[in-house]
Amino acid sequence: MNVSLEAVLGIGAAVVLLSVVAVRASVRLGLPSLLLYLGIGVLLGESVLGFQFSNAGLTESLGLAALVLILIEGGLTTRWEDVRPSLNIGISLSTLAVAVSIGVTGTALHLLLGLDWRTAFLWGAVLSSTDAAAVFSVLRGVGVRRRMSAALELESGLNDAPVVIAVVLLAAPGPLQWWSPALVVYELAVGGAVGAALGFGGAWALRRAALPATGLYPLATMAVCVLGYAGGQWLHASGFLATYLAALILGNSNLPHRGGVMSFAEGTGWLAQIGLFVLLGLYSSPGALGGALLPALVAGLVLVLLGRPLSIVVSMLPFRLPWREQAFLSWAGLRGAVPIVLALIPVTRAPDSQGARLLVDVVLVLVVVLTLLQGTTLPWVARLLRVSRAAEATEIEVDSAPLDELAADLLQVRVPVGSRLHGVYLRELRLPKGALVSLIVRGGDGFTPTPDTRLQERDQLLVVTTAAVRSRAEQRIRAVDRAGRLARWRGESGRS
Repeated sequence: MNVSLEAVLGIGAAVVLLSVVAVRASVRLGLPSLLLYLGIGVLLGESVLGFQFSNAGLTESLGLAALVLILIEGGLTTRWEDVRPSLNIGISLSTLAVAVSIGVTGTALHLLLGLDWRTAFLWGAVLSSTDAAAVFSVLRGVGVRRRMSAALELESGLNDAPVVIAVVLLAAPGPLQWWSPALVVYELAVGGAVGAALGFGGAWALRRAALPATGLYPLATMAVCVLGYAGGQWLHASGFLATYLAALILGNSNLPHRGGVMSFAEGTGWLAQIGLFVLLGLYSSPGALGGALLPALVAGLVLVLLGRPLSIVVSMLPFRLPWREQAFLSWAGLRGAVPIVLALIPVTRAPDSQGARLLVDVVLVLVVVLTLLQGTTLPWVARLLRVSRAAEATEIEVDSAPLDELAADLLQVRVPVGSRLHGVYLRELRLPKGALVSLIVRGGDGFTPTPDTRLQERDQLLVVTTAAVRSRAEQRIRAVDRAGRLARWRGESGRS
């Protein structure tokens, strides 16, 4: 069917606007936005409005491209000082936990569903990867301890690389070769080297470039990260790992116009999420999902009750995490677009295989069910396990060159009900030199505070801080929130 350019652009713009409005609706309803995007795609698809789209190869390619953009946004907005204490935990979750999850889930599916061993492990590999889009969009709004959120963000950013390698090896025709483990090591090592080289090289070049327009810096930054994916794949290495490492390094470098770069990356990430989930909803065939319901529920129970918990227990043995934190890590293994895109790889390798198409349907049903189950209950589980934190300083993305030149950041702090910040005088907050509370919004009215201003519950604070003392300012705010004005005397440092 021939469709005019204006129709394509008009429909695309309408879908994006509807999806943006859906973000606000999802926040009010407590529903992950990816489900609304999938719903929009299904609405446009063959079962409702009648748009026919069944090109698995194109869906896989566009899906992988969207995942690259989502990983870039996640890497650029991840602060190294926040995730560094959880680096070993994140690496263990993205490697050892993945291997255990594939083994446990594959074995259980072989026994319960009668799948042959290779197909069962392929299903286990597809289902083992947590989703960067789901984690970055859902977890950052939950407010858990920084160690937990950092570990989960690192896991979701890093585990795509080994999982993609495992899926490609298991989906390839013919027997597995003896040198397959060595290939995994090569792809991860070379992909990491490519990402590190482009990250440090790109940061060095951008700091010294005198580009004629501010808007070119975000484009150049994104291009360096995309080049990481292309370079990694060209060398038959892990392009996903190269992308994430390049973005992580660039995001933590002293880039010119950093605020603009972060805002552009965030917008691009949202656009990629919208396009990806709408595309997957459009590709799905709701009429065929009924036959996938039973195997999807079996696979979901295996994953939630067996595969994920055992992988957490085994991978966390060296770190001796409290059982509450391990339980939260287990429940917070959010699935989203990544498993669906990975499930398309076997379809493109064996287009006539009914089993490959069944895997896509199973994963689609499973993602919807688990997103409803885990995504909506994650804040409640965090409070139940007592791993949530009451107050959090969140960075406001400010597109302002003068702030970049001054190496300053703006922090927004909300004082929740029950916080020990309530009743503290501003002078008792004792922020480090270089940090200042410049504005308080109370009951919808804003005012400039004085040292004698007393904080109250539900206050919103705007804190201006130099980059050098930002971390200390956040730690002091968290310490007073937990222990009150005498936090230092009580041994509370505010660290996660």
